[in-house]
Amino acid sequence: MRLRQADIATDPDAFEAFYRRHVDAITSFLARRVADPNTVADLVAEVFVAVLDSAHTYRPGRGSEIAWLYGVARNTLSAERRRVFKETRLADRVGGHRPLDSDDVAELEARIDAESLARRAFQAMAGLPDGDRAMLELVVIDQLSIGEAATALGIRQGAARARLHRARRTLRDVPEMAPFVMEGTR
Repeated sequence: MRLRQADIATDPDAFEAFYRRHVDAITSFLARRVADPNTVADLVAEVFVAVLDSAHTYRPGRGSEIAWLYGVARNTLSAERRRVFKETRLADRVGGHRPLDSDDVAELEARIDAESLARRAFQAMAGLPDGDRAMLELVVIDQLSIGEAATALGIRQGAARARLHRARRTLRDVPEMAPFVMEGTR
């Protein structure tokens, strides 16, 4: 019996028959390459889920359904190996670092507290139109002049002044923001 893409993707009985025909072969294929039985079971399941998603790619003229299925299994195994490799590499990178001691934590807490006004400013600025927010960031945070900020944004100086004025007017009513947004007027 040949694979018919539409059948296994939409007909549970056709998929079950396809699964029963090939599950042993796919399990053996993966068991030859992976030593952990739980991983093999997970990969077998992933292969058959991938079959449901990619049944439309099977072309009988290119080879047998088992050859196509081995290709799906190989791709699934490759994806798993890439995932494990990335996970291992990340664990190795993190594993070489010492845990934070109490002094490090205290320093981080102090930095976080010191930046709380800036975080609140960014939260308040998030509600501004993009152009107004960009202008305010360049002048107040990056300390550019209005002319430099206008050049950076590719707008005229008059438009830059209008954007900055709108942004400041909007944020001056936000508690603690008035002094912050009025900085950087060079």
